[in-house]
Amino acid sequence: QLRLIESGGGLVQAGGSLRLACAASGRTFIHDTMSWFRQAPGKDREFVAAINWNGGLTDYTGIVKGRFTISRDNAKNTNYLQMNNLKPEDTAVYYCGTRGGWGSSNNSPSQYNTWGQGTQVTVSA
Repeated sequence: QLRLIESGGGLVQAGGSLRLACAASGRTFIHDTMSWFRQAPGKDREFVAAINWNGGLTDYTGIVKGRFTISRDNAKNTNYLQMNNLKPEDTAVYYCGTRGGWGSSNNSPSQYNTWGQGTQVTVSA
C-alpha cells in the first residue's frame, strides 16, 4: 500500500519561499501522476499543481503559475513543490495526492486514491 508523507511547511512572510516535499513509501509511485492540493479553513480542497509519471508534463492552477514549480525525483520516490513569492492567500494545508493516468481531471480530488496527512503553510502579510 502506498503511503505519502508531506514535509516542508511552515510560517513565512509574504514574498518568501518554501519547498514542500512528498515522500512515497510502500510501493513505487513511478507510474503515478502526483499532485498538490490545498485546503484553507472553511473552503473546499483545491488543485494546485500536477506532474505526470516522468516529469514531462505539468499542470498548474492559474493563480500559482509563474510562482510555483512542481518536480519529481523517481529515484527518491519524492516529488516537490517549490513555492516562491508567497502571498497570504496561499495560506492553507497542502496535501500530496496520487492517481493513475493524466488528463483534464487532474484537478478533481475524487480522481486521487491516496493522500498524505498534509502540511501547514502560513503566509503572513
